[in-house]
Amino acid sequence: MDARKIAPGLMLAMPQLEDPNFTRSVILMIEHNEEGSFGLIVNRPSDLLVADVLSSLGIEWTSDPEELVWSGGPVMPRTGWVLHEPVDIPDEEGKVDVTPEIVLSTSPDRLRAIAQAPPPRVRFVLGFSGWGPAQLESELAAGAWITAEVTPELIFNTPAEEMWETVLRSLGIDPASLV
Repeated sequence: MDARKIAPGLMLAMPQLEDPNFTRSVILMIEHNEEGSFGLIVNRPSDLLVADVLSSLGIEWTSDPEELVWSGGPVMPRTGWVLHEPVDIPDEEGKVDVTPEIVLSTSPDRLRAIAQAPPPRVRFVLGFSGWGPAQLESELAAGAWITAEVTPELIFNTPAEEMWETVLRSLGIDPASLV
């Protein structure tokens, strides 16, 4: 399978995927190569507030006090990531351009800068989803996942509870037809 069709892109968990960590998950795939794959679940808000999590790190959150942290996956659930639209932060270290309109920030300095002046489209994520070499290809071949194109509107503007069905319908698949 062509790595460019997986990352960047979306993966949707199919009903036959038996891992409860991924039931109806939509994963933003950030990296996929012969060494493995890395992505973030983007349709699973947690009960944690961004302000509380950042406060525990000594960082002040200057935006919506009710903004939730999202659960990116079962791997290393205490590691943090920030998905956001492009912003003008001089620090290029700790920045991954997922698409021209979606950026992943990973460094503490970028986190502080974003917390002080959050862009309109931002999502704080804890944990990630990962696969070892050839593991994802095996799951894809078994029909556990389907892939789709990623858009910032889907990531930042589609309600979490609607995202899985929205992506399926965009592919011409009726979610009720899946067994």
